Amino acid sequence: MAHPDISWIAALNQLTAGFFLLCSFGLIAAAQVTGCIRFYVLQSLLLACSAVLLGIRDHSTDLFIAAGIYIAAKVILIPLLLKRTARQEMIARRELSQVIGVPSSLLIALGLTLVAYYIALPLTIHAGGGARTNLPIGLAAVLIAVYTITVRREALPQMLSLLAIENGAFFAGDAIAPAFPLIGELAGTFDVLMIVLVLGVLSTQVHRSLGNTAVGSLSQLGEE
Repeated sequence: MAHPDISWIAALNQLTAGFFLLCSFGLIAAAQVTGCIRFYVLQSLLLACSAVLLGIRDHSTDLFIAAGIYIAAKVILIPLLLKRTARQEMIARRELSQVIGVPSSLLIALGLTLVAYYIALPLTIHAGGGARTNLPIGLAAVLIAVYTITVRREALPQMLSLLAIENGAFFAGDAIAPAFPLIGELAGTFDVLMIVLVLGVLSTQVHRSLGNTAVGSLSQLGEE
């Protein structure tokens, strides 16, 4: 007989996964850098919620600790570093520079979601309920974030999309390998914080030199 708590945990995890995926779509549709940051923070919070739910199901202390790391690093520290290192006008300005329009990008993201489910389906046939939910959603989030990097022209949204790739990988990994050593997650989180700090400072310097952070304009730095 199944554990009586499994059903409601699975249902909540599926709901969390649905909102997690919607945040990936939100990163594409956001018209401002502030919107991208909010969707990233919300996605990170949902990542922590999924880790807690899976930790309850599997009685895994590691997943509870991982959820705490996600909240401390992704929900609190990374947005704080961005706001401290990036110029306010870079964060507040409208983000209209995108190679492909939002409606078309959302349709492409929907197609990538279907591709992720097709790829993950044979991998989750004999897997537990958590993996059936988290693996395709995590893979879809990774694919959508990679696509978002290619269509965004500004440095900060691209960096947030890069961080969203990590969120997708952790979302899938928490269900597949809940006993992953915490030292690996701690090391990865520390590296990400350093990357955010450095890129935030670099983006500010580029903005001061060129007046914007469009990646296509960065070649001008080599000519000066």
